[in-house]
Amino acid sequence: MSHIDDLIAEHCPNGVGFHELGHIAAYSDTRIAASAVGAETFVGVDNLLSNQAGRTISTYVPTTGNLTEYQQGDILIGNIRPYLKKICLAANAGGCSGDVLAVRITEAHRPKLMPEFLYWILSSDAFFAFDMQHAKGAKMPRGDKAMILKYRVPVPPLEIQREIVKVLDTFIKIEADLKAVLKAEMEARQRQYKYYREALFTFDKQQTSHKALGEVGEFIRGNGLQKSDLTETGVGAIHYGQIHTHYGTWTTETKSFVSEVFATKLRKAQSGDLVIATTSEDDEAVAKAVAWIGKDEVAISGDAYIYRHQLEPKYVAYFFQSEQFQDQKKRHITGTKVRRMSGESLAKVLIPVPLLEEQARIVSILDKFDALVNDLSTGLPAEIKTRRQQYEHYRDRLLTFKEAA
Repeated sequence: MSHIDDLIAEHCPNGVGFHELGHIAAYSDTRIAASAVGAETFVGVDNLLSNQAGRTISTYVPTTGNLTEYQQGDILIGNIRPYLKKICLAANAGGCSGDVLAVRITEAHRPKLMPEFLYWILSSDAFFAFDMQHAKGAKMPRGDKAMILKYRVPVPPLEIQREIVKVLDTFIKIEADLKAVLKAEMEARQRQYKYYREALFTFDKQQTSHKALGEVGEFIRGNGLQKSDLTETGVGAIHYGQIHTHYGTWTTETKSFVSEVFATKLRKAQSGDLVIATTSEDDEAVAKAVAWIGKDEVAISGDAYIYRHQLEPKYVAYFFQSEQFQDQKKRHITGTKVRRMSGESLAKVLIPVPLLEEQARIVSILDKFDALVNDLSTGLPAEIKTRRQQYEHYRDRLLTFKEAA
């Protein structure tokens, strides 16, 4: 920051001028026909990304009526739920929905204010806190357009604006590069993991028996537990929705609980059982499973099955992730919007059943791969989070100015 500090000391030692946003910019007051825009030039609040992450190409484009026109260099702000911090700097011209504000620097101030600098000011947490403070509505708050124009913006000399934009753009590039590294590493590890998992579950049928899951265990349907019944203390409980969002291959602890009285009415998984979510809107997620290896029994919701069996628990859980299992389950999935698989159908799926010692060996290998993937999924994101915090601290310092008297 020393160079920027030197520029401030040289050009504005006594502080910089602050202006209400409405004195230096205005909302777009021009319209464009919906028929004149496409996926790359239409911006709705849904294709603005949260947490100042820019925008994506729209999957929906209106075809009738008129839209608010935006120009290259306008700042586009999502005006629904300001706490989501949806904002981008327009790289082209186009049209936006009424829930997106197109903020444009006025002709008089364009020689004094860079769009990129104003974007950084308006993408700050301070601006969104101000926006949220004055928002209207509880369930679906909207920014107050009149109050947004009262937000006070520092306007330092252009030399300082250019340096600040250069530094902040560099930080964003570094973060993007780290995310690209994470994605590439994750994909490589997952491909390797999948290859070895499929190889480990491939057995010569002449040497290793393959049995229906129903031959080596039984399926017990969960009952009566709704999401609204979950508590923060009590008897451990697994809701089928949490299997999709919270649990991995196995667990010794539950995310949620139910009261002891209510737990007496529910079916429970024992240590070593598999808990299976049998409904989803996505075929790949149907029959996603977690091995329960905690010491106490846990209550299970409806739309989930308990699989009580004679096999190594984690061996079965890993098998449910394999292509061998996925290929077999496809023919048993039913339903339209909500896809499901019954316990009777699951019982027909064939699983290779080597000796318990071999099952344990396979689990030991897959545990190592699982740890490698999980370490990566926590390690690099943690580094990105640290860099993000450094960047936010640095950004706040760069955008904080002493106001001229």
